[in-house]
Amino acid sequence: MRAMALMRPRSGRVEMIQKESAALSPGQIAVTVLACGVCRTDLHVVDGDLPHPAIPIVPGHEIVGRVTRLGAGVTGFTVGDRVGIPWLGYTCGICEFCRSGRENLCPAARFTGYQIDGGYAEEAVADARFCFRLPASYDDLHIAPLLCAGLIGYRAYRMARLSAGNGDEARPWRLGLYGFGAAAHIIAQVARFQGCEVHAFVTPGDERALEFAREVRVTSAGWSNEAPPAALDAALIFAPVGALVPEALSRTRPGGIVVCAGIHMTDIPSFEYRLLWEERIVRSVANLTRADARDFLELAEHVPIRTQVQAYPLDDANDALNDLRAGRLSGAAVLRPGDTAAHPS
Repeated sequence: MRAMALMRPRSGRVEMIQKESAALSPGQIAVTVLACGVCRTDLHVVDGDLPHPAIPIVPGHEIVGRVTRLGAGVTGFTVGDRVGIPWLGYTCGICEFCRSGRENLCPAARFTGYQIDGGYAEEAVADARFCFRLPASYDDLHIAPLLCAGLIGYRAYRMARLSAGNGDEARPWRLGLYGFGAAAHIIAQVARFQGCEVHAFVTPGDERALEFAREVRVTSAGWSNEAPPAALDAALIFAPVGALVPEALSRTRPGGIVVCAGIHMTDIPSFEYRLLWEERIVRSVANLTRADARDFLELAEHVPIRTQVQAYPLDDANDALNDLRAGRLSGAAVLRPGDTAAHPS
């Protein structure tokens, strides 16, 4: 089978290789890859921002696949089922984090497209325990971004709601989104569906991102160095820019929260304590749990999420990575191994 793999650490690109179909260990499934989203985390893997990837490694952890083979002992799936394979690919199940509902922090965790070959390929193999059935109402192309951009956005959003509370019942809850790409455009739709005000902030001068936010019908859209119409209850930072942390803190109300939702971020500059005072919170989100995936995919059956995607054939994976790196995408890039020509949707 064909696959695009990172062959040298920090090379910034993937290369076409031929791989034998893997023999299945007990508990594993094999899928034909129907679509695989291209995530910013993939960039961090190929560019070397994340240390010690397996080499060679096939990136990709927003995998939509059709089950073709079952390993011994697999239950819950049959050949022909459509499944999603996300970032979290294995946990030990016995450490204190796994036993307390925080398997995303398991020190033995392994991740798809980083330590386990992912979906930049015609076939993928995964531990069936970490795969999920997908809502039938979404096609392959448009559901792929939900498997990381959607999941991590949802975990960040849910953490913000739990930490900052629901605010004043006399007004909508105010959410700020810093960086408006794949994750933000998904969670903006969820938050709006749930009655929140959503205020989008993009890099000053990035008219493409500003227009994209407006197309998603956020409450307001502006530059990331500008104030929102009113103080925010919470801010989610999706852009990997540390300077946005004090900026977002300065825009939150007392008791508000800033959630850093990326796996990598540039250094956070020092800032005055007054920005943190009045019980404001800064926290990160790490990975996801299987419970996050189940809850979000169930929610997605009821929320009319419309993902904006740009499709690329497998051979053009480097073009997709370059477009993401350069900020030329509105929404998400998705690889389709069966395609021969790229097309927007």
